[in-house]
Amino acid sequence: MLKAVPGTNDVFAQAKEYPFREPVFRYIVQSAEEVLRGAGAQMIHTPIIEYLEVFQKGVGPTSDIVVKKEMFVLEDRGGRLLALRPEPTASIVRAYNEHGMKVWPQPVRLFTWGPIFRGERQQKGRYKQFHQVDYEALGLADPLLDAEAIALMVRIYKTLGLRGLEVKLGSVGDPADRLRYNQYLRGLFEPYAQTLSEDSKTRLETNPMRILDSKSERDQQIIAELQPRPMLEFLGPEARAFHEKVCHYLDRMGVSFSVDPSIVRGLDYYVRTAWEVHHAQIGAKSALGGGGRYDGLSEMLGGPPVPGVGFGIGIERLAIALEQEGVRIPADPGPMLYLAPLDEAAKIEALALAEQLRPKISVEIGYTPKSPRKALEDALKKGARYVGFLGESERAKGVITLKHLESGEQKELEPLQLHSLFEGPEVQ
Repeated sequence: MLKAVPGTNDVFAQAKEYPFREPVFRYIVQSAEEVLRGAGAQMIHTPIIEYLEVFQKGVGPTSDIVVKKEMFVLEDRGGRLLALRPEPTASIVRAYNEHGMKVWPQPVRLFTWGPIFRGERQQKGRYKQFHQVDYEALGLADPLLDAEAIALMVRIYKTLGLRGLEVKLGSVGDPADRLRYNQYLRGLFEPYAQTLSEDSKTRLETNPMRILDSKSERDQQIIAELQPRPMLEFLGPEARAFHEKVCHYLDRMGVSFSVDPSIVRGLDYYVRTAWEVHHAQIGAKSALGGGGRYDGLSEMLGGPPVPGVGFGIGIERLAIALEQEGVRIPADPGPMLYLAPLDEAAKIEALALAEQLRPKISVEIGYTPKSPRKALEDALKKGARYVGFLGESERAKGVITLKHLESGEQKELEPLQLHSLFEGPEVQ
């Protein structure tokens, strides 16, 4: 029997693992959409497949996605290389440029959700295919947008019922600032080059800042011993003033945060603001999501200068946090009415009646005739409020036997009476 590819998961209502239960996914997506639409953002859906260059240029040559060959790449019939999206921001910026959104009132604020694909080693909360809610604000280089994005991200978590959140705010400066900082780090780490992890040996040449984000215990021991100066000390005057304004705006909005000089983003397009939102109960790798500013990304993709800021929220990791904190997800309501045919002739009667009632209420039917007792068991399992029995006796009388499952009250109703009942306010 064929099974799903390791690192991918089926999402459905009765999934054994909490992160893959469809009602949990829906609760997260609908809550995020409520917050983001309420702030004026518009939904966008981009293809999950793009030309490889979109992501190669977008995420940058030193990101793990490129260096570790995490992208799923394929070739079309014309020999052009394509890739399944490893992150959504580059696609949204590509769409902004392609569809002339620069002439819209700025900033253009967009959000989406959907699957993301990365060929990384599977572990709890990290999969080859995972899902993400993404928000982007494009077209304005104002620290107010950075602060708003952070506030919106926190509001999504709180709307879902999460507590115990910590916003960690940093800055990766401007390109010239990062160049100076990488030169400093390269000189600091080069004497330890042979003892660094293989990943960090590569990063030492391409982007030493990424060493600070290493998950290797050996690397972290070296970092603790060397105690490198933080990136914030290398900020130029413009990046520093920008960072201070973001802090000021967050204070004014009442968003709690701590300045964390160690925040490093994994994609090359980030500049200035970078942040993470953490939740201690999901373990050492406690980041639920993060975001930052990426003012040079559009130009990397061959477009005009377009400043932008945004964030991503991993749905599976968020679902794990909801479970750990004991947040109750609203259960799907069962059908208002379950119509149970008691013989073969009643099957089409049940379906015809269901089609008449479905514009008003939710109705399910039994597709196989069963005894009243078995039909009642099915109705209870489905969480129905009423069960309606249709059989030979009902057909002879021209009625439906209707039972209220909570009270046990049972009565015979003609079809017109049934319609009238479900038009009343007491069943809404």
